[in-house]
Amino acid sequence: MVTLRPILGVALPLLLTALPAAGAAAAGAPRAAWAAGAAGPAGGADTARTTRRIAPGVRLESYDRVEADRWLRVDELVVDLDAPGLGVEYLGGPGAATGPRHGAPRGTVAEAAARHQAGHGRRVVAAVNGDFFDIRGTGAPLGPGIAAGRLLHSAGRGAGAAVGFGPGPVGRVLRLALDGTVTLPGGAVRRLVGHNSARPPADGIAAYTAEWTGTAAALPPGAGAEAEVRDGRVTAVRRPALGTAPPPGSLLLAGRGSAADEVAALRPGDPVRVSAQTTAGAGRPVPTVAVGGRELLVVDGVPQNHDAVRNNTPAPRTAVGFSRDGRQVRIITVDGRQHDSAGITLTALGRLLRERGAHNALNLDGGGSSTLLARHPGGTALTLENSPSDGSLRTVPNGLALTTRSGSGRPAGYRVAAVAGTTRVFPGLTRTLTATGYDETRGPAVAPRPDWWSAPGGAGRAGPDGVFHADRPGSATVYAGRAERPGSRPGRRPHRPRRPHTGELRLEVLGPLARIEASEDRVVLSEPGDSGSFQLLGSDLEGNLAPVEARDVRWHYDRSRWHVDGDGGGGFTVTALSAGGTGSGTGGGTGELRATVPATGATTRLPVSVGDAEPDESEESEDPSDPAESAGPVEPEESGEADAGAGESRAPADAEAAAPGDSARSHPSAVRPSGGPGSSPQESGWVPGLAPWWTVIGAGRHPASLPQRFATGLVAAPWGGPRPAWPGRGAGAADGRRGAPGVPYGAGRRGSVRAVLGGAVPGGPPTGTAPLPAWLPGRPTGPGAAPADETPYRPWRFAVLPGGLTDAEARQAVGRTGAGRVDFVLSAPPGPGGPPSAAAEGPAGHASTETFRRMPGTASFRHRGVRFVPLDTTRPTLEGGGTARLRALRAGIEEAARDPETGALAVVQQHAGPDRVDDREARAQARLLADFRRTSGKSAAVITLAAPVPGEARTGGVLSLRTPDRACTVLDVDMTSPTGRSWVSARERNS
Repeated sequence: MVTLRPILGVALPLLLTALPAAGAAAAGAPRAAWAAGAAGPAGGADTARTTRRIAPGVRLESYDRVEADRWLRVDELVVDLDAPGLGVEYLGGPGAATGPRHGAPRGTVAEAAARHQAGHGRRVVAAVNGDFFDIRGTGAPLGPGIAAGRLLHSAGRGAGAAVGFGPGPVGRVLRLALDGTVTLPGGAVRRLVGHNSARPPADGIAAYTAEWTGTAAALPPGAGAEAEVRDGRVTAVRRPALGTAPPPGSLLLAGRGSAADEVAALRPGDPVRVSAQTTAGAGRPVPTVAVGGRELLVVDGVPQNHDAVRNNTPAPRTAVGFSRDGRQVRIITVDGRQHDSAGITLTALGRLLRERGAHNALNLDGGGSSTLLARHPGGTALTLENSPSDGSLRTVPNGLALTTRSGSGRPAGYRVAAVAGTTRVFPGLTRTLTATGYDETRGPAVAPRPDWWSAPGGAGRAGPDGVFHADRPGSATVYAGRAERPGSRPGRRPHRPRRPHTGELRLEVLGPLARIEASEDRVVLSEPGDSGSFQLLGSDLEGNLAPVEARDVRWHYDRSRWHVDGDGGGGFTVTALSAGGTGSGTGGGTGELRATVPATGATTRLPVSVGDAEPDESEESEDPSDPAESAGPVEPEESGEADAGAGESRAPADAEAAAPGDSARSHPSAVRPSGGPGSSPQESGWVPGLAPWWTVIGAGRHPASLPQRFATGLVAAPWGGPRPAWPGRGAGAADGRRGAPGVPYGAGRRGSVRAVLGGAVPGGPPTGTAPLPAWLPGRPTGPGAAPADETPYRPWRFAVLPGGLTDAEARQAVGRTGAGRVDFVLSAPPGPGGPPSAAAEGPAGHASTETFRRMPGTASFRHRGVRFVPLDTTRPTLEGGGTARLRALRAGIEEAARDPETGALAVVQQHAGPDRVDDREARAQARLLADFRRTSGKSAAVITLAAPVPGEARTGGVLSLRTPDRACTVLDVDMTSPTGRSWVSARERNS
């Protein structure tokens, strides 16, 4: 955690230091909520949310969620019950068996939904599991059930909790009780204690009909006598036996306890009248559809505490919640008993549903029963949306089905999707798109083959075959449909169709492709004829990833041994044709596949093996004179080997193996002379499409100690090398291409280092920061050209210090950097939860005599156009730290996005390993920052204090700077930098 302490005076207007973790959650609470229902005061925080429209009035929301002590995966159907044509129906019951009526297993939710008779002109669009059931006995549901206004089964004892729908477009949580009688010969009337009940009371008469949903042939045990009744007359009386079941057209009366003698006394031909109905209590109308549940989760807007309940353990869950007026329902499943989702307690589930707006909510059957299915627009089959904990769908007795009127079948729109599962693509490459027609209900439609076109001015174009061709970094909108404007010439399509019979998809064209890698380290096949699958993943210089499709790749391999082809979904399949080759004498063979992207020259190699042979990673590629045919229509090269030239992003082998502390090495092929941004490409050696660059500037006392190799594919020139002038940035510059994240600078070394992270020169593709925002008046024309009246936005700097320094040591550390005046200091604590330590700093190492006062340090603040957001990393992700950090980050992002005086966002945190900030939280933070940068057009950075391995990386366009734990780092901020130049840079000096 980082705290703020301002200095009153000229030298240090602000001071940041660290505070212990105690009270951090309260102090760091965001001023604004994430979004409607995104996080409550005592709840979790949502990440990675997606939304899909299922039908009119029905949408599916899926998201990850971090609670104080666990990660969750949630799927939620949000249903407007008053949507035209929408219905909720009981799923299961009679006809649910997959074989003969009795003694056969019932179906899963998917099987029941496929067989469900929704009625003429209706179809199922979503389904979910329902009631708890007698899992170790009859398999019948334990609570009440109503279908189309008819009672199917009652609760075992007394009134049972249920979710009910109707009459009308409303739903509610209620209790349903059985109101039934049995009139015996002679007029004696007995209370009916159960109707198709799985666990009826021990004493009384229960009735069972052909709608009995138990899987076992016999009725529930405990009956002393059974009487078969047809058309109001007893047809047989017998003692219960295995194989007893209600025959079609008749019912069985089961006498239990003292009532067994009355049933046994019946004789064939005796008149018996049975009446069974249900009541909702207090004169309330009985719903037309109902499914039982158990625990009340929310009652009249109050989440219920189930801490004393035995079932209140983390588990997979299914629940239903209703709005106050009952017109909106939320059907939710939470995955559990899995690595990615541990499950949720009843108490936490009630809080979650309340956050989602539920006024009343009921828990349904969970565990391995939890199942949620939904269709895609234009599809007929339902897709499993959650992840059942059993690993497969469980057989269940009932559920709920959402149905809607079948549409006209005429196309009302198209669902446009990318086959590779991503809308990202690199310049010069392609992305295959599909268009599925749907009607006015988002159901299947008989749609003609669509026309394709793109909005003018986009970063690419769509071909008539639905293939998008990316031209340059930026975005593009692609349309599919038949929406020709009246009077327009054939073949020309409006970029804003006038009719709704279209679909659209927005694609993001990333920076130029810098490198490609296979998704698998190697492919091992058991024998000839076997196949394996993999993807080729590309990345640009900002660390953005996207798959590369088959038509953009040329393959080189031994065609007598392997065959590689696109799998139609953005990936590849390799098939072993023989086991010959290296290692074949041991029962297998090894080889190598080499992929090249002709558009850029990027290449990668993938080891493969057959049988028990281990792939030989040092093996040379196959005969270069005999390349395999390309998986796409690419012209053959003059030779079989790809040129490792301008497009090649793989570093030399020795550079790959180098560590941050290795001695200096030089790789001239990876070094470009630099004139800096503002010079021409000819003068600087900069090649369009290869920005951003890394430039090292300065004059230290120990040049030999400076590390040469900063990351894979990135090399800096020797310290004593050429130093072309760079106006406004000093001298002594050399730049290298960066091909991967994780760029250390001066780790554990002495000397003064200033690292400038740049982007494209003016006129090149924008790969760094976004264009200057509107808040900055009078955009400058070059580096350091801010007008005098823009003093708040002129270049400035701040320092980052190791923890545990005294004031004098801190002043000396900043002074040794030669940075002169700094605006404020960030200081890491000496350890997790340690005392805060920071020092006031005067100009160039002179002691400051000004006094200072403390201020709360967990709140975000803005300084000269930059919004700083401190995050407390002392608490582990699953001990409350994850929710607190994600909330604070989201609040800071929202504030930075809406503030016209903010042009960049800087997240500041102390270094924390995966034991405190786990991988999922780190990915969630990265997504939030990347989305902020993309949607706001503002810059973003993460500054990590006291990192054991200092360095720099870019992921999704977000800069990450890790400062050393034994050195003072000065960060220069220049919000007037031209487009493409980084807005923050670093220099380092050991303390």
